[in-house]
Amino acid sequence: MRSEPLTVDGAYVFTPPVYRDDRGFILAPFQEEPFGTQVGYPLFPIAQTCFSRSRRGVVRGVHYTATPPGMAKYVYCVQGVIQDVLIDLRTGSPTYGEYDSVVLDEKEFKALYVPVGVGHAFVSLADDSVMHYMLSESYTAGTEFAVHPLDPELGLPLVIDSDPILSDRDRNAPTLAEAKAAGLLPRYDKCLEIEAKYGHPGRRDP
Repeated sequence: MRSEPLTVDGAYVFTPPVYRDDRGFILAPFQEEPFGTQVGYPLFPIAQTCFSRSRRGVVRGVHYTATPPGMAKYVYCVQGVIQDVLIDLRTGSPTYGEYDSVVLDEKEFKALYVPVGVGHAFVSLADDSVMHYMLSESYTAGTEFAVHPLDPELGLPLVIDSDPILSDRDRNAPTLAEAKAAGLLPRYDKCLEIEAKYGHPGRRDP
């Protein structure tokens, strides 16, 4: 499995080998050894896994979890094509406000590690795109927050070729500036404290 760091501090992309023959294919989208070597611990504790199915043009996010409790994610596309975007919302982070955009699809099966406090969004570029999520915390509505994905301050390069399809929650989400002014954004040091409980030694100083 190939792995490489992304621009957002602590985020990584993993690309597994896909073994194909006349029957189809087989792959392992998560592998403990390369994940642990790159990230620093074998895997965060899995509290929940889930799937989402989206038609073309659906935009989900930018979502993040209040810290604490914080939530780390490992995500990949099972079917279809997704433009996945990570945005660093952690105040005090050396990469605060920076983002990564990665295409996830059913050909390469790339997977992303989304650290605690990092915002996550995606655009479905095909009908019936299916995403799989591995989460370090169970979803709780009261701790889940969002920043508007089309906020000009974020400047996310979302591939939208028609009117985006957003939930009411995402359509009415605050801008980055509004979320920051309201004290809703996670702090980088607190995010690292949570990750340290997974066995992570910490990364660059803020």
